Amino acid sequence: MPRTPTLSFDRGTLLLHPPPKGKNWIDFVTWDDRVEKFRSPAFYYRNLVETLRKNQVDFIDQAHNFNRLELTPSFEMPPYLHQQEALAAWQAIGSQGVVVLPTASGKTYLAQLAMQVTGYSSLIIVPTLDLMHQWYAHLLAAFPDIEIGLLGGGSKDRTPILVATYDSATIYSETLGNKYGLLIFDECHHLPTDFYRVIAEYSLAPYRLGLTATPERSDGRHSDLSLLIGSTVYRKTPEDLAGSALANHRVVQILVKLSPQERETYQEQMKVRNEFIKENNIKLSSLEGWKQFVMLSARSPLGRRAMLAHRQAKEISLCTNGKLRILADLLSQHHLEKTLIFTADNSTVYKISQSFLIPAITHQTPVKERHEILTKFRA
Repeated sequence: MPRTPTLSFDRGTLLLHPPPKGKNWIDFVTWDDRVEKFRSPAFYYRNLVETLRKNQVDFIDQAHNFNRLELTPSFEMPPYLHQQEALAAWQAIGSQGVVVLPTASGKTYLAQLAMQVTGYSSLIIVPTLDLMHQWYAHLLAAFPDIEIGLLGGGSKDRTPILVATYDSATIYSETLGNKYGLLIFDECHHLPTDFYRVIAEYSLAPYRLGLTATPERSDGRHSDLSLLIGSTVYRKTPEDLAGSALANHRVVQILVKLSPQERETYQEQMKVRNEFIKENNIKLSSLEGWKQFVMLSARSPLGRRAMLAHRQAKEISLCTNGKLRILADLLSQHHLEKTLIFTADNSTVYKISQSFLIPAITHQTPVKERHEILTKFRA
């Protein structure tokens, strides 16, 4: 009597053995000579299972180890219209995809609603320890009857709802992969890197939600989000939500000119860089072009000089003295108002902090210090 095909989880992959009848499932697997079984990336789990069921293939599913959860919130708030629309759009295409909403528009509450309608054990991945503790506090208040844990910052919990940093989730991705039915990626633009992407690739979670205000990446890898999480299902800008979910605001662009000396230095450095990329036929407008530039810059003194020139030119453009003078003027005009200053790089953060004696927060700021700074800012 032939054995029933069994689908099992193996360190971030799926094993299917013995082979089922038919051929529709072949597209999702490859033959592994080491174990003499068909193997598939874990994130193909949903497609593979749906294909087998569609073709009425009898099989045993031993791969998933996630559980159903009855998530009854301790408090309920009427969701904003954009939250209702985003949730409906996400559900409409099978509860997979990315929602793009501006900061402070209620992405955390949207994620809570997604957890409630999905009803499975959930893994929430966040970029910083501070955000990890914010999510933990929110979920603890929302679901006091459910065990909620942390993975990161010294914590190594294994709970039905787990909040983890990208770093820790990556390290433990092979063991986490089959334990959660829903993945929620906060600030999901961090995911498409060579290091972090395994969180999604090694997981068989059939339901996935990505949240971000800024999905686009300078290296072009935001296109990978469609494969790792799903396509963008809903998007709103700050202007769309101004006056309703967000306070009315104005966006004012102030153009700052380089000083003659800065302009001269900038042009000199750009000339050095551009000569190198022209000689080597490098097109920096593409991801592959940037990779080529990085690779070639490490192979010769001219290449290293070109990369250094690129960085020096970028530093001038990001933190010209003119920007600091404009910032000083803005701070003097609004000295009675609470002000947040965002920059594109850490070196500018520290330069502003030292110049104006303003507390600095970067990924290097200890959790307790970050918490103290933000608490005093809110007071």
